[in-house]
Amino acid sequence: MSEKKEKQQELDKRYLRMASVWAENSYCKRRQVGALIVKDKMIISDGYNGTPSGFENICEDENNMTKPYVLHAEANAITKVAASSNSSKDATIYVTSAPCIECAKLIIQSGIKRVVYSEKYRMEDGCILLERAGISVEYIEIKE
Repeated sequence: MSEKKEKQQELDKRYLRMASVWAENSYCKRRQVGALIVKDKMIISDGYNGTPSGFENICEDENNMTKPYVLHAEANAITKVAASSNSSKDATIYVTSAPCIECAKLIIQSGIKRVVYSEKYRMEDGCILLERAGISVEYIEIKE
């Protein structure tokens, strides 16, 4: 592996660990997911899965099912950057779990060019769609 690739992989692992720590902000009990959007080695947005602003911080219903209005970490990070003066065009999103199909659509539309994730998801349709859109998708396992 070239020195440049090796440096990038070390940086990728660092950002994934940071996204993992950010996931701890989630009030969801079943699964906590974190995301960071990075552009030019600068974190321009962050997100974790949870309920919309102003809602109670309870993600699961009485049957322990995720409420339908819970936002995914990627959606939170993308909408946060959309409300700022930053642009996600050509950025990288680091997320602790592989994106679902709905988040993949948001990633495509936001201009993000690279997705790096550290946990595989039971369905791969999100990653397949991202690759079809020409977005680089990389799985990197991080040791905790």
